[in-house]
Amino acid sequence: MMHMARHRETEGSQALFRSLQHITAGSTAAGVDLPSPTVQRSKELRKMKKFRFQLLHRWLTERFEPCRVADIGGGKGLFAFLMQQSGWDATVIDPIYQDLPHKYKDFTNGRRVKIAPTESVPHINQAFMSIMAQDFDLLVGMHAHGCNAAIIDAAVEFGCGFVIFPCCVIDEPFYPVIGVDWLECLADYAVRQGHHVMPFRLNFKGQNIGLAAVENCQLILNAGSKS
Repeated sequence: MMHMARHRETEGSQALFRSLQHITAGSTAAGVDLPSPTVQRSKELRKMKKFRFQLLHRWLTERFEPCRVADIGGGKGLFAFLMQQSGWDATVIDPIYQDLPHKYKDFTNGRRVKIAPTESVPHINQAFMSIMAQDFDLLVGMHAHGCNAAIIDAAVEFGCGFVIFPCCVIDEPFYPVIGVDWLECLADYAVRQGHHVMPFRLNFKGQNIGLAAVENCQLILNAGSKS
């Protein structure tokens, strides 16, 4: 029974991804070809969710030149810290300030990495508002509750890109109709707003599908060949 449930979950995820590709077909900017990593099929995949910040960090830094990025709803700021270490200008936007974690586990080698107590990332201790987008090239929301539509709108208003991983519709200004997934609803909304949108997946089990509109970010040469 467990195997059948996992199989149905995988099929559902694949069907959703195909639907998103259909919704965004024709909207992707010319020259942008950024294939998602090959999604593994293994028991270990379930353990990768805790590394989602590192996976997104790798996906972005392998494909784009450093720019100004806002980590919206960034919590302790590990994603922003990782981006900062890669030469990006990263800022956390979150109404609740939290210190950086003291350490994290590097998923590439399994080693614990200590973060010095002197390290920090810029932090805006406020709820996200559209006007904040004027200072950034890319808006990132990794499960930024109640901010997904606002991120899309702000990106249109100020000409920046976005990467979002929506998980729920709490505090959003609109809701999907019955039978439509929240990701499908947001993808359609972003396309209608004029964004060049593409869905992509990160290599962890669960809500691993993101939506990206990054045509204004500068591609690294041969980025499209990375997996």
